[in-house]
Amino acid sequence: MPPTREQIVRTAIERHGRSREALLPVLQEVISQKKRFLSDRKLYEVARQMGIPEADVYGTASFYSFLDIEPRGRHVIRVCKSISCYMAGKDELIAAISGKLKIELGDTTPDRRFSFLPVNCLGMCHRGPAMLVDDDIYTEVTAQQALEILDTYA
Repeated sequence: MPPTREQIVRTAIERHGRSREALLPVLQEVISQKKRFLSDRKLYEVARQMGIPEADVYGTASFYSFLDIEPRGRHVIRVCKSISCYMAGKDELIAAISGKLKIELGDTTPDRRFSFLPVNCLGMCHRGPAMLVDDDIYTEVTAQQALEILDTYA
């Protein structure tokens, strides 16, 4: 039997502590354990067990772009929207991906196979444009390469 939401949160808190400074690592661990997004119920459980106001937990979760608070596709594509990636051609990359998936940046395909999200920075400004698919980073990506990369996640 898989662990319950309460058990997952309890384990994360035992590992990282109950202090406010531990909130981000707790949320990161919880999101990695179950369905890759933080539902309202999970956020409530974190707040309850840590003794932190729900608004603070939600505010933290919604601030960080890698802490999803809504269901995403099986594969999450994140494209860096920094000025460096813009200058290196990120708009062409976004247009190619949008055309292939038939969704806009910020959307999820109807079959829930892909979510396509912007991110402020991937830490690869010197090798842009950059994109992340799940946990795989791709740098200096052309529009054509992006389409070929997405085919490998089919």
